[in-house]
Amino acid sequence: MYHTYILFSIIKNKYYIGSTSNLEERIKKHNSNHKGFTGGVGDWQVVYYENYKSKSEATQREMQIKKWKSRKMIDSLVKGN
Repeated sequence: MYHTYILFSIIKNKYYIGSTSNLEERIKKHNSNHKGFTGGVGDWQVVYYENYKSKSEATQREMQIKKWKSRKMIDSLVKGN
């Protein structure tokens, strides 16, 4: 099982979109003290996710959401509108 997910950080007031085969471990990594966009904050929470049978489907959906470049559209997806 693969997942496309959206995280939110209250500290940064930002979303992060990704995909993985192990959501629990991936969130631990995002909340660890590492370099990169999600590193050093430690408050990332899963606010939305979708399940897929293949890695390619999950990655395709991740890219689709990232192409939106619209906080309003992501907010709408997260809130289920």
